[in-house]
Amino acid sequence: MAADATRSNPHPHILVFPYPAHGHMLALLDLTHQLALHGLTITILVTPKNLPFLSPLLSSHPSSITSLVFPFPSHPLIPPGVEHVKDVGNIAVISDFFLGWTQHLATRLQIPRLAFFSTRAFLVSVFDYIWNNVEKVKSLSEVEFGHLPGSPVFKQEHLPSLFKLYKRSDPDWEFVKDGLLANAKSWGYVLNSFDALEGEYVQWLKTHVAHYRVFNVGPPSLIGPDVSDRGSSGSSSDLNDQVMTWLNQCPDGSVVYVCFGSQKLLRKEQMEALANGLEKSDTRFIWVVKPGTTQQHVEGFGVVPDGFEQRTAGQGLVIKGWAPQALILNHKAVGGFLSHCGWNSVSEAIVGGAMMLAWPMEADQFLNARLLVDDIGVCVRVCEGADSVPNSDELGRTISEAMTEGGGMKTKAKDLKEKAFAAVSHGGCSMNDLVRFVKELGQLGR
Repeated sequence: MAADATRSNPHPHILVFPYPAHGHMLALLDLTHQLALHGLTITILVTPKNLPFLSPLLSSHPSSITSLVFPFPSHPLIPPGVEHVKDVGNIAVISDFFLGWTQHLATRLQIPRLAFFSTRAFLVSVFDYIWNNVEKVKSLSEVEFGHLPGSPVFKQEHLPSLFKLYKRSDPDWEFVKDGLLANAKSWGYVLNSFDALEGEYVQWLKTHVAHYRVFNVGPPSLIGPDVSDRGSSGSSSDLNDQVMTWLNQCPDGSVVYVCFGSQKLLRKEQMEALANGLEKSDTRFIWVVKPGTTQQHVEGFGVVPDGFEQRTAGQGLVIKGWAPQALILNHKAVGGFLSHCGWNSVSEAIVGGAMMLAWPMEADQFLNARLLVDDIGVCVRVCEGADSVPNSDELGRTISEAMTEGGGMKTKAKDLKEKAFAAVSHGGCSMNDLVRFVKELGQLGR
């Protein structure tokens, strides 16, 4: 089937441009792996600091994937000289939705551009409405999306937070707004979701853009390369072995994994409340702690309370820095995931079949928590807000109850995992969209 998809152009050449942040980059690199397996030749535009993240891909596809290292200027304008990508002979550009300015570049070069959304279809629709009505939305305490299926209503403070910083007539913010609105002009959309999760919003999006070049190909981590080093910028085999050895000694479904992504750093009061909650839960845990700067450490940000690791030595494992999240969530000992509900983390939890405990803080996280808690029932809220401090007694009790309940959320999480696997299997909705996507790219080179 892959051969048929690219028969019109045996080796279509695609330029892939990830946004340099973990939650955006990982999903697009997983998709890039699949495109290479389907016979496409790919150049990935990357900054020097992010080049190590490409190592697994470059090793797996030495003849079909190359990197183009491109130092970024200090100001977020179109980099001078970027037009030279036309000399590579690309037939299309796939770039992150935060890089909407590449739509204008693609138009100048007269090649199609596809917007890759590292998040889900619902958020694409929400973003479109917000940035077309930004001043109106900023003035409301609650926002109703009456044009979307189910007419959902959200508190303004729970909507993706970027628009709140927008300042009319400010050149930098007008650039951001223009780029996000430019996504609507892209030749196609690629989404990191699957139909069983939110098929009605995918269908709405196809109707809204008035074409069917909307490809829902998630979760890409299921069909991506080996997950053991996913998101790592260096060697991690020793840490992986240590973590796996510890998990192998734990009963099935007994461990709660705790991580708040690659960007969020908890302050002292939050660290203390979380530590106390974990200890009081009497539940096995792996807690990933993001390290801060020296000054942040002095102020207590990201500092594990004194004595905590010693007191919980038989109960949990604290990892300071990067952790093999996908590998951990796929281990049979892990039954729950206490998370900020960033979409990359949500996708990896779904793939691992883990129920979730939500502490949304910013960006799309409140919307994702609503989906998981209220719509699907695979999650329970434990706290809300970037500045909130949970009650440690309540947190401990919630963790304990969620991890020991006999069915409910854990059963639904396992069912959702099966649906995700079905989506990327032969004949599944995501795999069909991936094949259709590759076929469309092949037709471009005719």
